[in-house]
Formats: sequence, C-alpha cells, structure tokens
Amino acid sequence: MSELILRTQELTRRYGRTLALDRASLSVEKGQILGLVGRNGAGKTTLIRLISGQSRPTSGELTLFGASSPAALDRARSRTGVMVETPAFYPYLTARQNLEYYRIQRGIPGRSCVDEALELVRLTGAGKKKFKTFSLGMKQRLGLALALMNQPELLLLDEPINGLDPEGIVELRELLLRLNRERQTTILISSHILSELSTLATHYAFIDRGRILETV
Repeated sequence: MSELILRTQELTRRYGRTLALDRASLSVEKGQILGLVGRNGAGKTTLIRLISGQSRPTSGELTLFGASSPAALDRARSRTGVMVETPAFYPYLTARQNLEYYRIQRGIPGRSCVDEALELVRLTGAGKKKFKTFSLGMKQRLGLALALMNQPELLLLDEPINGLDPEGIVELRELLLRLNRERQTTILISSHILSELSTLATHYAFIDRGRILETV
C-alpha cells in the first residue's frame, strides 16, 4: 500500500467575503509528481500556502505525513521544501550568503547543504555574485535552491517555471525528475499551462475558482 504524504479534506480559505479556496480535497502519495493546473487566480497559491503553513485554513482538514494537529503539522513541515513566488533575498548579499543566512535561521545543520543546493540548481559559479545582479531566471533557481537545502521529502512549487528560458525549463524538469527518481522526493507543482507539466507530472489536479474540479 502506498504511503499517503498529503491529504486535504474540504479545505477552505476565506479572505473577508472572498472565497479563495472552496472545499478543496486531494491526496498525494509518496513518489508522485502532482501537477496542480489552473489559471492565474484559480486558488493554486492559496492551497500551497495552506499546506506550507504560510496561511491558516478557515475550515477543513489537512494531514501531512500523518500529522493533523497544529503542533504536529508544524513539525511535519520541517520535512517539506517550499517555493511560493520569488523568496525575499537580500539584494547586496551573494547567493551563498543568502542561503547561509536562511540555513542558520532555519537551524539546518552543516554548511555543506548550501554548496550542494547551489550545485543542484547550477548556480555554483554565481555563488559570489550579489543577488541584485541576478536575472529573473537566476532568482527562480536560487529560490529552488533554498527549498532544497533541507533535502525535503515533499517539495511544493508554485509556478517555478516563471522567468525561465527554454533551456532553464529543461534543466528544471531534469532536476525535478532526478530528485523524484533518486531521492523519492514527492512533488506538488503548480502551473497555469498544462503543456509545461505534461512531461513531468505523474498525476494532475485541476482547480478553478478555488475548487478542485478533477484529479487524474
């Protein structure tokens, strides 16, 4: 029987009168790459923020690595890596310095994880460049490096292809497939373009106006 990594049941999030997520239910098993497909504003980012703990649900249930209580969920989230939009990096610090700052802040042991993450996203040569000089694509890759520093079992990626050129998209796809194959990393990745996920995802969830319409 496959291990259940993530499950949401009737997960709902309201912002005032706005219903951002409407009773969303889905399940993700270990080793899957779930493509979350929906147009901009469909609720993809809201769902990922709820899973990662960046926002709290108005109602519904969330289970992560078997944990469902607030305290247990916080502990379980240490086994995840998250990239929602471009993270807030310090413009006058280098790529390596930015990652080292977050490593210390998050209590990740060992400095070697910084160099390993930079190598994974092919930013080793840019480790000494200041973040303010980075292209949008390089910023996306550094954000991914940050998400990978703790060697997560579950990777949550919100529109990670934004800003990447065709070569960068191919490199990202190959990296994610390698992580999935070699480390059995489970991945939830969102996009508003189905074709971007067609060579990557093993399963799909389609979302519109905050509702999960179908999972396949």
